[in-house]
Amino acid sequence: MRKIVFITGATAGFGKASATIFAANGYDLIINGRRKERLQALADEIEKKYNVAVLQLPFDVQKEKDVFDSIENIPSDWKAIDVLINNAGLALGRDYFDEADMNDWNVMIDTNVKGFLYVGKAVSQLMAVRKQGHIINLGSVAGKQVYEKGNVYCATKYAVDAINQAMRIDLLRHHIKVTAINPGAADTEFSTVRFKGDEAIAKNIYNGLKPLSAEDVAEVIYYCTTLPTHVCINDLTLSCTQQANAIYFNRNAT
Repeated sequence: MRKIVFITGATAGFGKASATIFAANGYDLIINGRRKERLQALADEIEKKYNVAVLQLPFDVQKEKDVFDSIENIPSDWKAIDVLINNAGLALGRDYFDEADMNDWNVMIDTNVKGFLYVGKAVSQLMAVRKQGHIINLGSVAGKQVYEKGNVYCATKYAVDAINQAMRIDLLRHHIKVTAINPGAADTEFSTVRFKGDEAIAKNIYNGLKPLSAEDVAEVIYYCTTLPTHVCINDLTLSCTQQANAIYFNRNAT
């Protein structure tokens, strides 16, 4: 019987890499993203290369009605979702608290917390009916330790950490696994988005480091879904070997 994985934020970074590794292992995919052209390109590539089925759901997780309407209207044969990768999220700006842009704060809260909640609730309701499923929530080392100019981004990831724990408790009665994956520095579009397209600043973040790749994180996500049904990794933090936590790095290490 086919397995189905639902991935939010699938058009780049961890989401796209996860789509590839799950497709390579025979999963059919439900992929979500705001950029329809990227979503279509990913679907075409995966269907051709891996001979699996792909359902596209091009909604913005910030929009509550769109999230619930889209998931409620998934065709019935796609509703038996085995794995949710609750990945859509972003950082915007890296400013002192008193100098930060309020719009950046609002977008991060609406995406990283509210959007995360909307998708998690809608999909968990489908899993609860079947009394099975596995939810993978993408957190961050920023949800474990606050760093300078991280303020609201860190706050949203601390919220993800708390919600992840709450989901695990509340969904226990439905036999749904809940796993938090908390990556450290990873070379994806994340920094480019954070610095609003300034490639030079984004690239500087990784100077002297060999950071995680999107594929590194996707492999860990996939591994968590391969364990026996009675085993769940609850909370996993990963980083490159030159990073100790959200603050301390050993740059230019040999």
